[in-house]
Amino acid sequence: MAYVILTTKPGQFRTEPGPGLTPVEAWDYLFCGRKRAGFVIAELQSPSRVRIIDETGPVNSVPTKFLEAFDSVDEARAELRTLTAYRNMPAELRPA
Repeated sequence: MAYVILTTKPGQFRTEPGPGLTPVEAWDYLFCGRKRAGFVIAELQSPSRVRIIDETGPVNSVPTKFLEAFDSVDEARAELRTLTAYRNMPAELRPA
């Protein structure tokens, strides 16, 4: 199995998994106490598409082959920690 990370930024865009993607975990990214993004780690069971819905209207459908894939949930979590760490700034990644 492979795992991918789906991202949603409140007020900007949200992602929706298509068939063949099963959400496993959800995380909130808080910066200075404010939610800046939401992440979903999803299991990729078969090639699929992800809908990216822009808050201003446009909708895109992106094939999962363009997403970075991880061999395990632990590898995906480690990538999230890397993406959300910024020096000594008050950033927090917490289960949603």
